[in-house]
Amino acid sequence: MTPEKRLADDDAGEQEPKRLKEDSDDVSEGASNKTETEEKPEAVSSDAPTEEVENSKDEKFVVSEECGTLLLSGCVQWNLIGRRNLKATPALQHFTPRRAKTFANIKVSFVASHCSAAHHIIITQDGTVYTMGRNEKGQLGCGDCEEHAGPVKVNALDGLHVIAGAVGRNHSLFLTDDGTVYACGDNKSGQCGVGNNTAVITTPTKIDFKEGRISKVACGAEFSMIIDKRGYLYSFGCPEYGQLGHNTDGKYFITSNKLSFEFVTSPRRIPVFVECAKGGPIKPIPDVHVTDVACGNNHTVVRDSQKRAFAWGFGGYGRLGHAEPKDEMIPRLIKFFDGHNRGVLQVFCGSTFTVANTELGVYLWGQTKRTGEANMYPKPIQDLYGWNVRSIGCSATSIVVAADDNVIAWGPSPTYGELGLGDNIKSSTTPKECKHLDGVHVYQVACSAGLTLYIARDSTDQDKGLLAKLKEVPV
Repeated sequence: MTPEKRLADDDAGEQEPKRLKEDSDDVSEGASNKTETEEKPEAVSSDAPTEEVENSKDEKFVVSEECGTLLLSGCVQWNLIGRRNLKATPALQHFTPRRAKTFANIKVSFVASHCSAAHHIIITQDGTVYTMGRNEKGQLGCGDCEEHAGPVKVNALDGLHVIAGAVGRNHSLFLTDDGTVYACGDNKSGQCGVGNNTAVITTPTKIDFKEGRISKVACGAEFSMIIDKRGYLYSFGCPEYGQLGHNTDGKYFITSNKLSFEFVTSPRRIPVFVECAKGGPIKPIPDVHVTDVACGNNHTVVRDSQKRAFAWGFGGYGRLGHAEPKDEMIPRLIKFFDGHNRGVLQVFCGSTFTVANTELGVYLWGQTKRTGEANMYPKPIQDLYGWNVRSIGCSATSIVVAADDNVIAWGPSPTYGELGLGDNIKSSTTPKECKHLDGVHVYQVACSAGLTLYIARDSTDQDKGLLAKLKEVPV
């Protein structure tokens, strides 16, 4: 059923919002309470928050303390996801969240995937890395391109403490606690950032970056982004729609009728951020320190230390939020969020849409349906007013939100079960609460093209009792 809205309490900012009666639709609308204070330029946000220490060269990033039990919903028949005329085996499609047997006694601290991908990164509390899913380009990092039915441990990263990662269509990035990034998978466009475009890299390899420690990573379909500890943003991979932010789409002619792209095979800094009213002059914005980044298939959105949002890349369906569908070759300020009490707290990207958690509430722009109208500028998701949103997962057209002690999801048909709404509700065009996770505190969600991963709190007896009600699957 549709999630009940929650009243914003202006007089008690720290008070937990209360759930309203399920049969009531008449509620007062109000802006969400401010949940984040002004940040220093060096502070970097993450879907799974980590503590960052900058006092010494030898001190390292600290893994998130928000660890818990791994849950999943969706299709685990990886090679069928997103492919026409192929139907998944019913036993391998889970429309209700399940516990993963492989991680029954292992606490998980971070999960990652991407709307264009069919593989996933799972990082445990002690920094051990597991991957699972499609492996046709070696993106699992296990040294081969063979199919693997379940999670595999990335042995090449043994001895390293991995704290985060990111996933593209067929490549993966792994971030260690000392700020180093390793990459594997498809590299024909240079998206692994190792200094060349060797077609396939089956073992995690250190990227070609010597500018300092890296604090956050993100991947698009065939490109990648990294943020260093100073808040500088770097990009590499395919520049086809300007998504790398270097003021070019990289196109050139090999012959009179054969087109190619100048791939960026090593991280290159994005030096310029601009402001431009529709039809107006372009003005550079100085001293932008990036704290969060998210990538769709061919577009990028970032948040800076002043809680402003910038977007660039492929502009189709309004996914950039500039109220016009043209491509942007350099980071352009989203004017909608440039104002008092309009700060952006987190950004998330689907294939053709963008979601932002802001001081005003949760906003969405772009197109989440395969047909129909698109939002050319940010519009509020009314059903999420008053909810304390922690994490948002975006698939090709599905959205999964971890908020308060529940999960809210929606997405049009067809789906693979990634919504987790149950066997009788396989799709929904409006946000609905996941009744099977009612009362479950989910720290983080991550969506691929057909599967959702959840990290659920299991620190109390009540938490463990709620999770014990979920069935376990041999994954």
